[in-house]
Amino acid sequence: MQDQLKIALIQSDLIWENPKQNLENFSEKIKNISEAVDLIVLPEMFTTGFTMNAENVAETMDGNTVAWMKSTASQFNTAMVGSFVVLEDNNYYNRLLFVEPSGTIQHYDKRHTFTLVGEDKVYTAGTKKLIVDYKGWKICPLICYDLRFPVWARNTQDYDVLLYVANWPKPRVSAWDALLKARAIENMSYCIGVNRVGIDGVNSEYSGHSAVYDVLGNTITSIEPAKEQIEVVTLEKKHVQAYRNKLKFLDDRDDFTLE
Repeated sequence: MQDQLKIALIQSDLIWENPKQNLENFSEKIKNISEAVDLIVLPEMFTTGFTMNAENVAETMDGNTVAWMKSTASQFNTAMVGSFVVLEDNNYYNRLLFVEPSGTIQHYDKRHTFTLVGEDKVYTAGTKKLIVDYKGWKICPLICYDLRFPVWARNTQDYDVLLYVANWPKPRVSAWDALLKARAIENMSYCIGVNRVGIDGVNSEYSGHSAVYDVLGNTITSIEPAKEQIEVVTLEKKHVQAYRNKLKFLDDRDDFTLE
């Protein structure tokens, strides 16, 4: 088990529905990370932007994006996480992959599809939460709209890190800020949110606000809004353990069954 986990957050613009160019752009950004890290976090639909044109950009699990993530993870000896459009069994998924340097892949399909723009009509919703055990850290990765649903994120598995990849638009970014902080506090975990910047192909604007919050809801990052930026942050296992042992708020959590 590692006492520390070093994570690189990549807040980036995305080229609309252009997987090849986006992969090339992220390859260049990753080369510029100046120190070794344990995990690289990319935005939601990092190869295309948040598109409802799934039939134009979907890949299989044998496609270029999975191959690129495996190759990059191996080359830089780091895990990688981000979501993209997957076609499987005649269904489209907004699928998050957690790829380890060894090539091990785990995935999570977005449960809460964004009905406001019809994501639910294009993409099949997932039904299973993923808890990744990586270097002795338990990580719960979720996707964008999932952030609005605290029951789904509720820390019943004693995870250490809650992680959201997103295309969260600028007009509602105050909600993004507030909910990331709330999820950290209520779950007594680190909470990471990586959002994109720029304007997409349907003229939605994104202002980033990528951040990491500790278990008390303090921001431990300094990423500037609306700019492409990479920040590396070190998480401390002793921070989680100390406050859970001292405050014991999770001992009082409600029991429930999610349907």
